[in-house]
Amino acid sequence: MGLAGTGAASAADTLKLGMVAELSGAGAPAGTNWRDGAKLAVAEINAAGGILGKKVELPEYDTQTDPQVSRALVQKAIDDGAMAIIGTIYSGSTLVNMLVAKQNSMPQFVGSEAPSIVEKGNPFVYRTSSGSQKGVPALTPYFKDTLKAKKVGVAWVNNEFGKGGRTIFVAEMKKAGIDVVIDVASEQAQTDYAADVAKLKSANPDAVFVYMNQEESARFLVEAKKQALPMPLVGEVTLTEAKVIELAGEAAEGAIAHVGLTATATQIPGIAAFAKAFEETYKRRPTHDAIKGYIGVWTTKYVSEMVGKVDGEAFAAKMHGLCLKAAEYPKVLLDTCWDDRGEMSRPSFMVQVKGGSPVVIGTVPAN
Repeated sequence: MGLAGTGAASAADTLKLGMVAELSGAGAPAGTNWRDGAKLAVAEINAAGGILGKKVELPEYDTQTDPQVSRALVQKAIDDGAMAIIGTIYSGSTLVNMLVAKQNSMPQFVGSEAPSIVEKGNPFVYRTSSGSQKGVPALTPYFKDTLKAKKVGVAWVNNEFGKGGRTIFVAEMKKAGIDVVIDVASEQAQTDYAADVAKLKSANPDAVFVYMNQEESARFLVEAKKQALPMPLVGEVTLTEAKVIELAGEAAEGAIAHVGLTATATQIPGIAAFAKAFEETYKRRPTHDAIKGYIGVWTTKYVSEMVGKVDGEAFAAKMHGLCLKAAEYPKVLLDTCWDDRGEMSRPSFMVQVKGGSPVVIGTVPAN
């Protein structure tokens, strides 16, 4: 507000990052955490001198978890003078709005994990966590060697995110010689999982792969506990999220997941420092989406300063094949690389909910 009346000279001393995210609607648990992680990064960056010596602003654009609204808001953020777009989370929205960013040579950091995001040949879109085509296969050894599963079930949300993960998981199980004996799709924002859980219980698989967004995951876990679903529930990314645990309560106990990022990996100094700063600022635990938003903003700073100017084409050229070592670029938290499609690679974790918190039970090397 204070900058509004200071004229063009002051405007030239600021840079804008367009925070386009799911701040209301079904995606709000993910989007608000993503935003708050990004806000923390902006505060730190401004305290350290900004980007290219300029103060950073983070105007917010609420997509309402609607793909077409997100498309319009990416265009608005660009029209408002953004140097980069931070968002979206939901893959269905990103697939629509990233075309606008591409047309404007606008760098875009996304939290989306559907394989299709990086298969479109868009040089301006970059993940802040690995896509499900990398994350889901990391679970195969756990199902095969640790659980020694012979038959499994799949419970997934019928949106772009869910379809991508489910397709990859089924293919992975086939390659591993494990039978998928029950395959249950649910809808985004579904509230009643009684029939879904009953089907899974009747099929009696050795384990169930659960692949849903946060609120749906929590509702599923509550119903699974109510019906005393006896087999291990294993997910990728969301199932052991802090927001899921908050919503599901005791029903989340014992849930297992492969996660690209977790604030409980406090053996990593950068993650421990981030988690401490986030909790002090927001009085709650950060989710993986908060960490992703934080990393997206800090990477924008690092790469912009490597390039030495605000230039989308030069930014894209620098991003492709880029590796950032945490020892040199500490705010990326873990050694991280991006390939020529914007896909990322970095170490990841296996976690299990114990005593109301996701506890790291193993690490997975970068792939």
